[in-house]
Amino acid sequence: MQHVVIVIHLMLVLALIGVVLLQKSEGGGLGIGSAGGFMTSRGTANVLTRATAVLAGLFFVTSLLLSILAGMNRKPTSILQSGQSAPAAPAGPNAPLDAGGILNQLQRGAPSAPAAPAGPQVPQSK
Repeated sequence: MQHVVIVIHLMLVLALIGVVLLQKSEGGGLGIGSAGGFMTSRGTANVLTRATAVLAGLFFVTSLLLSILAGMNRKPTSILQSGQSAPAAPAGPNAPLDAGGILNQLQRGAPSAPAAPAGPQVPQSK
């Protein structure tokens, strides 16, 4: 189903590009507008304008349909309730002794009071 909608969508894109390129230039953007051409009648402009509007509407509908079809097979997941464990942090000089992550440490409770620093301290004002 999705492949069929993609093919229709691409055909609409090509048709929309063609219809836009067929329209008469007003000469405002690049300054290359011409006074005459093979499609200068007012009726042709109305047909091209309506065709552009119809193709743009169909393009919008197929875009929405493709986004709906893409989301139908997606299953909602939660990163907090997944059964997979987080990757282990590399062991370094500041690595904690237990293998639990930060969430495990928070679940166990607040850590004990921090140890006294070994080096000199800045005097506190009173």
